[in-house]
Amino acid sequence: MPPIDLLSRLTRALRRVGLLKPATGRWTAGRFEHRHRPIDYRLFVPARSVRGRRPLLLMLHGCTQDPEDFAAGTRMNMLAAEHGVLVLYPTQTETENAARCWNWFLPQNQRRERGEAALLAALAQAMVDEHDADPARVYVAGLSAGGAMADILGRTHPELFAAVGVHSGVPHGAARDLFSGIAVMKSGPGAHHAPAGPMPPVIVFHGDADEIVHPRNGEQLVADALAGGGLRPAGETRGLSKGGRAFTRRSYADAHGRPRVEHWVVHGGGHAWAGGSAEGSFADPAGPDASAEMLRFFLAHPGQP
Repeated sequence: MPPIDLLSRLTRALRRVGLLKPATGRWTAGRFEHRHRPIDYRLFVPARSVRGRRPLLLMLHGCTQDPEDFAAGTRMNMLAAEHGVLVLYPTQTETENAARCWNWFLPQNQRRERGEAALLAALAQAMVDEHDADPARVYVAGLSAGGAMADILGRTHPELFAAVGVHSGVPHGAARDLFSGIAVMKSGPGAHHAPAGPMPPVIVFHGDADEIVHPRNGEQLVADALAGGGLRPAGETRGLSKGGRAFTRRSYADAHGRPRVEHWVVHGGGHAWAGGSAEGSFADPAGPDASAEMLRFFLAHPGQP
């Protein structure tokens, strides 16, 4: 039996006997409609009470995944329960994409007022209003196609999202159709110009052995985030995760020394959420904990209310 299968069985067994606690909170389901397009979602509401309004994190799954799978693989709900963070997981359907990918490669989904970007931003805003979340602490993160959509949302709605997390994703504007999207995933962006306008602080994770989304995409995401922002290198750390996976972390800060961009390269990492759980797909338990690092980065970057 493969080691990942053994780890998954052990995790489930520990939970059954009460030695491993699941995330504490409510796991609710709902449906939202924007401009006559419905979208289903799952929402994690932590049981822990916090002073003031709660932050909200929009989590965008990758292809073939769904909210339950993505929540299990990232373990984000368990961490969010500790910090009192609402976590929102929209569902992409096979009707919209046969592989349940967010359609990041289509121009209509790369614009503020149209397509999936408008739908997902409207959903996040609706959850802020409905659950009285903190409008200054709304964040978005995603894996693969979800990571590409997270970068798009940071570009199209910088007033809504205070910070962005992209794991194994593709930069905004790198593709204009399905075929160019496949080419970018395979080889990285070609001639590419960073979109104009403000970009919230961003944290990028990418495995340098990713054979599905080329690591050059992670490099370009960081280059786009740095373009025109007056940011400068603020440190580099090389380390080894608890699971034995080497990584390099580079940070970039503004003129006041405030960190705005982080780039994590997971050495030997493939197309998987670093530090994730084998209970979900596309997760690498050996890697550094991307969920914990993203949540740390997000909570250190409140936006403007």
